Amino acid sequence: MNIYVDFDDCICETARFYSELALEMFGKNVPYEDMRFFELEKSFDLNDEQHEQFMIRGHQPEALLSYKETPGASQVINEWINSGHKVSVITGRPPGSYEPSRMWLDDHGLRNVSLYCLNKYGRDSFIKGSSFSLELEDYYRMSFDYAVEDSPRAFPFFDHLPDLKVMVFDRPWNREAAFPNGNYRRCFNWEDLRSSI
Repeated sequence: MNIYVDFDDCICETARFYSELALEMFGKNVPYEDMRFFELEKSFDLNDEQHEQFMIRGHQPEALLSYKETPGASQVINEWINSGHKVSVITGRPPGSYEPSRMWLDDHGLRNVSLYCLNKYGRDSFIKGSSFSLELEDYYRMSFDYAVEDSPRAFPFFDHLPDLKVMVFDRPWNREAAFPNGNYRRCFNWEDLRSSI
């Protein structure tokens, strides 16, 4: 089987980092459980200039390398790989963050997953001069049997795969999301994901 796995808030705890960063940078005290929007500028009530500064800071190599692993992620992913499945991490991070993202995966024992940066959310403008990316037309030629994703904004990227089973990783910003069809199922942790695939 081919398995798509999103990076942020599926494999690592990005939003928890951003909750602390918003308090540090702008005095915005929004605990993780109160983050009701995937769009960080809405969750933290940031203006355009603040949002750009925030995204640049959050995508610095030292920040990306500091994210904590979501419990059980590397263990379950490696079990899938050892069982003969192919796992591709397809992230909305800008291509300029590829190297530290690859290093994070390697450091967490995920050397055998492929990593692709796909411009899902129009973030490429924050970090310029990068050379690595997965173009949309190339992504749409890929096929997956299962996907692990937390962002409702990513759901349209699965429309070309009518048989895809989408495991929605439970997060505060997706708890009120309407699922497009019966192929979507909420999962609460990596143990839940293990039993779903």
